[in-house]
Amino acid sequence: MSAESKPVAPPKQFFKYKFWGRHSLGLLIMAGLLGLALIWHVAVGATSLPVREVYSALFHYDAGNFNHLIIQNIRLPRAFVAILVGASLSVAGALMQGVTRNPLAEPGILGLMAGASFAVVMVVALYPAVPADLLPGVAALGAFLTASGVWIIAQSVPGGATPLALTLTGAAITAFLGTLISMVHLLSQDTFEQLRVWLAGSLAGRRLEDVAITVPAIVLMLLFALGISRKVTVLAMGDAMAKGVGANTAWLKGQVLICVVVLTACSVSLAGPLGFVGLVVPHVVRLFVGSDYRWVVPYSAFVGAIYLLGVDMVARVLIRPEEISTGIITAMIGAPLFIYLVRKRAR
Repeated sequence: MSAESKPVAPPKQFFKYKFWGRHSLGLLIMAGLLGLALIWHVAVGATSLPVREVYSALFHYDAGNFNHLIIQNIRLPRAFVAILVGASLSVAGALMQGVTRNPLAEPGILGLMAGASFAVVMVVALYPAVPADLLPGVAALGAFLTASGVWIIAQSVPGGATPLALTLTGAAITAFLGTLISMVHLLSQDTFEQLRVWLAGSLAGRRLEDVAITVPAIVLMLLFALGISRKVTVLAMGDAMAKGVGANTAWLKGQVLICVVVLTACSVSLAGPLGFVGLVVPHVVRLFVGSDYRWVVPYSAFVGAIYLLGVDMVARVLIRPEEISTGIITAMIGAPLFIYLVRKRAR
């Protein structure tokens, strides 16, 4: 074979460009799918509405049109809650799985949701007239204290804070706090009536004002997660590897903890404890984009938002005109995956 006929290998820059181009295009597709899912979510309900009615309510609002009032005051806030909570919990789960190198990690399993829920229940029981804009801060404090407790307890067992130790400690703390929440409900019927739907995990009944309270914190933390995603990729390879390239692992873990706590707290304050969202979505995302968190984080945000919009649609139409709490559907989907991952890890 002559020198002229030998195949020439493409330069490395070609593969890098192809890699970035494919994933960048994928994000654009995800954005388009999110827009379609939003419109479909608003159109579906106890009484389905045509898409043109949704378009009219969004861009040509008529206060005298009953359908427009339903869309603007009930369905649109609910859709925004689904997007924010789905993105927040998915990114929080992805960060936790990367930092702890534990495929079972997510805010619900490691106790953060239980801590946030317990803090909100206690404050509402003691101060029934607490302003809604204080609840995200209360939930954040509960989630932070619980996360710290889980880490301290797991560190104290032989072998340190291994993935198994963290999972078992989180499960124990979740069960304990769940018992305390039940005791509060038995002692305070008013608190039970006020929070029973919220504690099952529900997106219903939120106003745009409630959403606006948490939007700045959620957007800021999502951008922050994207900013530290490269470092999380290094940390996911192990502390020794991260220290070898000059990363301050303790400081990075602290940053991730703050980000996860804020995202979880805002989600719990909006929709209650929606379990397994942060477990399911990152696993699905990694099947398509690998373990580079520069892509896992943004894809988890988009896929998580689309996923929760879809789950909430199922919850609304499954026994129409009644509806099931969204948290029940997320548990029905996530629990089998959790069992599968436990069995796979055990093997």
